[in-house]
Amino acid sequence: MILGAFISSIFGGPIAKYLGRKMSLWSACALCYVANIIMMTTTSIGALYFARLLIGLANGMFLTFGQLYLQECAPAKYRGLVISLFQTWTSIGSLVGTVVDNFTVKLAGKQAYIVPLGIIYIIPGILSVGMLFIPESPRWYLLHDQPEKARKALMWLRPFPERVDAEIQGIQDAIEAERALSKSADVLDMFRNPVDRRRTYLACAAISLQAASGAMYMISYGTYFFEMAAVGSPFENACILTGVGVAAIMINSAVITRWGRRRFFLTTGMVLCGVSQLIVAIVYDKLGPGTSTGKVIVGVSVVYLIGYNGMVASYAWLCGGEFPSQRLRSYTFGLATSIGFLGAWLATFTAPYFINSTALNWGPKYGYIWTPSCLIAALWTYFFLPETHGRTFEEIDEMFEARVPARKFSKYQCVGSVAAAAAAARESEKEAHHGKVSHDEVVYSNEKAAAEIAVAIS
Repeated sequence: MILGAFISSIFGGPIAKYLGRKMSLWSACALCYVANIIMMTTTSIGALYFARLLIGLANGMFLTFGQLYLQECAPAKYRGLVISLFQTWTSIGSLVGTVVDNFTVKLAGKQAYIVPLGIIYIIPGILSVGMLFIPESPRWYLLHDQPEKARKALMWLRPFPERVDAEIQGIQDAIEAERALSKSADVLDMFRNPVDRRRTYLACAAISLQAASGAMYMISYGTYFFEMAAVGSPFENACILTGVGVAAIMINSAVITRWGRRRFFLTTGMVLCGVSQLIVAIVYDKLGPGTSTGKVIVGVSVVYLIGYNGMVASYAWLCGGEFPSQRLRSYTFGLATSIGFLGAWLATFTAPYFINSTALNWGPKYGYIWTPSCLIAALWTYFFLPETHGRTFEEIDEMFEARVPARKFSKYQCVGSVAAAAAAARESEKEAHHGKVSHDEVVYSNEKAAAEIAVAIS
C-alpha cells in the first residue's frame, strides 16, 4: 500500500495538471472500487498484492488531491481549519476501521474479511456522488486560461460575490508574474531557480516531519507494546489512543484559525513527541516489562498522540501545501507527499529489526533513536520554517520572491497590490467582527482599497 501511495503521489503533478483535482479524485474512487473487488473475490496471493498496490495508489491520490483541492479553494483565514478537519476525518476513519476489524475477526470463514472490505465501498461512493455538486478548483481553471469557469467556481465557493472579481484578478496577477519568471511548469522547474528550489525543499521537509516524529513506530506498534506490557485489553487501549488523537485534532480545529501559528505548534509538537518517547524508553530500560511500565506506556502514549495529532500532523500537511508556488503546487505537493510516504515506509520497514525479540530486542527502548530525531526536527522548525499563518497564497508568493528569511515571515509587510488589498480586507473584517462597521462598508472598503492600489501602481 505504501508503495502504491508513493507512486501515485510522485506522479501527482502531471496527473493533477492534466486531469484536474476533481477528476483525479474520481479516478482514486474508481481505483478503490477495483482494488476492493479484487480483494473480495481472489484466492491468489499475487492478485491480493496487486489489489493492495491499487488501493495504495488510490490512497495516495486521495491524500494528495484531496488536500490540494482544499488548500486551493479555502480562504486564507480558514485554510488551516479545513486541513485540520481533513485530518479529523482521516483519524475517525482509522478508529471506525479498528472497531469494525475487532468485531468481524470473530466471524467464521470469509465473512471475517468480506464485511470490513464491503464497508470500504461507502466513502468512495459518497465522494463520487458529492463531487458532482462541487466545482473544480478555480486556481486550476486559471492555470489553464479559463477565467470565466474560474469565476463561476469561486462564486460558488465564496459567501460574498462582491469580492470574487478582485480575488480572481489577484490570483491571475500572481500566476502571470510567475509565468514571466518561467514559461514552463514541469518537474525540473521545482529545482531550476533558487526560489522554487527553496519552496520545494521546505514543502518536502515540512511533510517529512511526520515521519521524523516516530509516528509510524508509536502508532503502528502501539498494540504490540500494550500486549508486551500486559495492561488491560490491547485493543481497548489502542481505541482509547485513537480516540484521544481524534479529540486532539478536533480541539486543534477550534483554535487553528485564530491561534494557528505553524512554527510554534510544530516545534512544540515535535518536542512533546521526543520527550514522550524518551520517557517510555527510559522507564522500560530501567524497570523492564511489567504492570508499572505498562501504565507508563499507556499514559505517555496519550501525551504523544496529543503532540502528534494535535500539533504535528495537521500543521505539517498545511505547510506542505502552502509553500509551493502557484504554477508548481501539484508537482511540489505531490513530491513532498511521496517523500512523506517514503519516510513512513522506511520507519515501518526498519522498526521490526529493532523491537522484535528475535532481532535486536529493544522493544520500547527504540524511543532512544526517535528522541534525537524529534529534537533535531524541532530545532529545524524553529529556525528554518517560515510562518504563513493568515497569509494568502499571493502574499506567500511575494515573500518568497523577495527572499525573506524564515524568521522574518511573520512580521514582513507585503507591498504588492494583491497583498495590500488582502491586508485591507483583513482589517475591514476585523472591524466588522467587533461591530465597528457594517457588511456593506466592509465590501465597499475592500473594493475601494483594491481600486486605489491598482491606480497607484498603474
